[in-house]
Amino acid sequence: MMSLSPPAHRPLVSVVLPVRNEARDIGRCLDAILAQDYPADRMEILVVDGMSSDATREVVATYSRREPRVRLVENPGRIVPTALNAALRSFEGEILVRVDGHTVVDRDYVSQGVAALERTGADVVGGTMNAVGSSRFGRAVAIATSTPMGVGGSTFHYATEERAAESVYMGTFRRDVFARFGSFDERCRRNQDDEFNYRVREGGGRIYLVPSMTSRYFPRESPRALFRQYFQYGYYKVLVASLHPRMMRPRHFVPSIFVIGAACLAASAPLSRAGALLLATALALHLSLSLALASKEGRTDLAGWILVPAATLIIHFGYGSGFLTGCFAALLGRAPGSSRRALGSAP
Repeated sequence: MMSLSPPAHRPLVSVVLPVRNEARDIGRCLDAILAQDYPADRMEILVVDGMSSDATREVVATYSRREPRVRLVENPGRIVPTALNAALRSFEGEILVRVDGHTVVDRDYVSQGVAALERTGADVVGGTMNAVGSSRFGRAVAIATSTPMGVGGSTFHYATEERAAESVYMGTFRRDVFARFGSFDERCRRNQDDEFNYRVREGGGRIYLVPSMTSRYFPRESPRALFRQYFQYGYYKVLVASLHPRMMRPRHFVPSIFVIGAACLAASAPLSRAGALLLATALALHLSLSLALASKEGRTDLAGWILVPAATLIIHFGYGSGFLTGCFAALLGRAPGSSRRALGSAP
């Protein structure tokens, strides 16, 4: 049960939104934050903009004119970790709540997070990533990213019970966490939350997954955008692995092994009947597991029976090929994270 101190004594909360070119979604995201049941005079909202080239800044300015709690913060670095660090230099709260531009938080999200910090004594808490799609492909991605088949051991995608965790979605942080464990590593344009949370755990901090902190995440709506997203996740995982080798688990290597195996079998298929048979078997197994996933989720439409397997395959190939590309780049002396322009902007 949620338990909070009286309104007058509740901690000041800074809600931080790292965004870039989010004109389409920023309005619904801000509306959800402004509708929180947490006391309005105990909350500020920092929109940290990465020099958007669309109408994001104009939308935020409109909100700021009618709601003084909304403040625009500049992020010349344009990527998420530089946005978060800009917020660390600007926020006034005792608690920092990160909300991403592709997410709409439920009305009690902030109060649930504050209550969880008080109840558990944890340093960082966060909810699950409840993916919902606004198109057929988006709904397929939501299914693919909501089970172990699609995302492996990232339990914040599908867990239902409160527990200690390696990482959580977005994150609600005590202010002193950053004094104790430092800021976000700006080389990690992806996976910066995993890297930071690992440092928290290694330093003796506690992270709790709190499923009652509910929100809706809107995933990528096209195969190209989905592949690019997971390619970057895999690519920058190499950097995290080089910084913290003990952080890696066997599951992190499975997509790369799958990509290598599929490539080898595809190359041998024209020359060997056995190679062709093994390739067909591997793809059929992947398809069967994906179809079982769609069936388990109760999907019987086109998105369930065709697009879910496609989305799952894109996720695995994207992450696996990104990880392999990052490994080759590191071997060539071009380590992931050495250049912010290596893979374009990371939304």
